[in-house]
Amino acid sequence: MKEPDQIGTMLELRVEIDALDEQIVELLARRTRYIARAAQLKQGEKLPARIPERVEDVVAKVCAKAEVAGLDPGLAERLWREMIEHFIAQEEQVLGKGDPA
Repeated sequence: MKEPDQIGTMLELRVEIDALDEQIVELLARRTRYIARAAQLKQGEKLPARIPERVEDVVAKVCAKAEVAGLDPGLAERLWREMIEHFIAQEEQVLGKGDPA
């Protein structure tokens, strides 16, 4: 991957962005598989899908890492909270507490 200041045309820039998008999708798919396993483990350990302390811990860590990396922590927080809500709903389906619709 090229650094942004090494890119001379919009075509090159778009190629790099598309490559990043592919990596992000692959990482999110991997995270989804971890969440599927978490739901199985939570079921066996009688844990709920939503553990508020864990949610806040994850968000705080992501925001701190975002700031260090040069990503707007507010954006990171919004993205992760949305993702976490999606995954909690996914876990609730496995745990039998979600809306099947």
